[in-house]
Amino acid sequence: MTHKVITQVTARIEARSASRRERFLARIARQAEQGKTRAALACGNLAHAVAACSTDEKGRILDMTRANVGIVTAYNDMLSAHQPYKDYPDEIKATLAALGHSAQVAGGVPAMCDGVTQGQPGMDMSLFSRDLIAQATALSLSHNTFDATLLLGICDKIAPGQIMGALSHAHLPTAFVPAGPMASGISNDDKVKVRQQYAAGEVGREALLEMECGAYHAPGTCTFYGTANTNQLVFEAMGLMLPGSAFVHPHSELRRALTAEAARRISALIPGSPVYRPLSEVLDARTLVNGLVALLASGGSSNHSIHMVALARAAGLVLTWDDLSDLSDVVPLLVRMYPNGPADVNAFQQAGAVPGLMRRLAELDLLNMDATPTFGTLQDHLTAPQLNDGKLTWHPVGESTDPSVLSPTGQVFQASGGTKVLDGNLGRAVIKVSAVAPEYRVVEAPARIFSSQYAVAAAYQAGELNEDAIIVVRHNGPAANGMPELHMLMPVLGNLQKAGYKVALVTDGRLSGASGKIPAAIHVTPEALHGGAIGLLQDGDMLRLDAETGRLDCLTELTGRTQAEIDLTLEQEGWGRELFSVMRRTVSSAECGATIFE
Repeated sequence: MTHKVITQVTARIEARSASRRERFLARIARQAEQGKTRAALACGNLAHAVAACSTDEKGRILDMTRANVGIVTAYNDMLSAHQPYKDYPDEIKATLAALGHSAQVAGGVPAMCDGVTQGQPGMDMSLFSRDLIAQATALSLSHNTFDATLLLGICDKIAPGQIMGALSHAHLPTAFVPAGPMASGISNDDKVKVRQQYAAGEVGREALLEMECGAYHAPGTCTFYGTANTNQLVFEAMGLMLPGSAFVHPHSELRRALTAEAARRISALIPGSPVYRPLSEVLDARTLVNGLVALLASGGSSNHSIHMVALARAAGLVLTWDDLSDLSDVVPLLVRMYPNGPADVNAFQQAGAVPGLMRRLAELDLLNMDATPTFGTLQDHLTAPQLNDGKLTWHPVGESTDPSVLSPTGQVFQASGGTKVLDGNLGRAVIKVSAVAPEYRVVEAPARIFSSQYAVAAAYQAGELNEDAIIVVRHNGPAANGMPELHMLMPVLGNLQKAGYKVALVTDGRLSGASGKIPAAIHVTPEALHGGAIGLLQDGDMLRLDAETGRLDCLTELTGRTQAEIDLTLEQEGWGRELFSVMRRTVSSAECGATIFE
């Protein structure tokens, strides 16, 4: 029997979303009623659609009894996670051609890497790229010549944006085709050590660069459990890709077999098929809650407290932070990957991977097992793929092979999930507690006020932060400057904590999915630019962050104060940022998904 809280949260999302979801489904039904959309195209339309194709390809695409799969790719050859996608379209086309079907690259979407843009002007556009990718995906599919969709995308804003865009064509069966992580490089402990040494001035840039190149060294996703790998774990748990496919190495024979299998299976689900399965039937409240449960049980990226809300809205569902908080109270932490532990995703893959986690969640009755995945049933997602003599098969997963990474039956790493919602007179915020030691989860200290992460770093270098303090970084919300990740704060605050000071962070900005040991109240809403109480704070105000009770309060009286003002011109112009002014003006709060869409 499904846990009562899982059932309750699923039911209240359905009830809260009833009218919105009804409108969404009605729109998708109207699109589905058109049947094979390319059959309705004029001859000139069709000629343009197949002009670049070979004679054989033209024949298959113009044969309305055949499937034509639209590929939306995030390929570029600079970013490690997406570089393996170079040959995927040809592999997919070859698989489908052998079955008498076809595929076309419907379009490409931007693929920016937060690892490259951390601390740079590009980071001020990073969050907005998600909605831009959603629009690009919708435009790619708007030629209406496709019977199904395959999404080639992995990283932080890219995969959420692609699924949001694909939901505009949710009458089509849709699946992600992952690419997998790079091999493990240096240890995560060594990585953190060198970064903190650099922040303290103990090693130079050459040592830092050598370490970073040892950590990020090959095609595939980065191996820590940040936002990119959280996407992969959560979307597999939601049934949006083949079971067990998220973390298979990019260049393995098993990976190539899984890519071909995804193409083969999606071609069987097209409109008119007796097993037609559109995305609108897959992504519902049950699937959404399963994804949230997997997010919490794995200690996934705090960025998903934003992305899952926006994704839900695109599917006609209204998800709130209260839903996330209530789930977190009953979903235990079952996985330890860096930053929640020393292991990386390759160790998780060996321990049992997503099917192993799903097996544990099913044991605890924490999944909506009646949810509909893209392929098969959710029971299939408790199985893992194997390739034997060229034949791809799935087998039930057993017990965890590494109980330090994936908890075995009867054990948990922590009784509650990795993410908690904070509330109080400073507004609402999210905190990732899975990597924060219990003795650091409650901090009461004077505020130190900053408007940028660079100012914090400068104050640290000047020796001005050697005290108990709650660092407040404001005017970094979505409307202010695009809500950049404040990545450079972690080594600084880590050093202060290591030196014995009580330290925490409060910000209306974001942190990397790899944020770890520092208690950090992030995504504070309302943000300072929109009148949030965070904009009233002054140096020395006593603040209290209590991750145990879920409170975020200023203990100093704020009555009579006026909002601090700041000139954000330098954060809103240059390097292309001026092109996103319409997004800053229209973006919703973090709690509503930080999206420009209604």
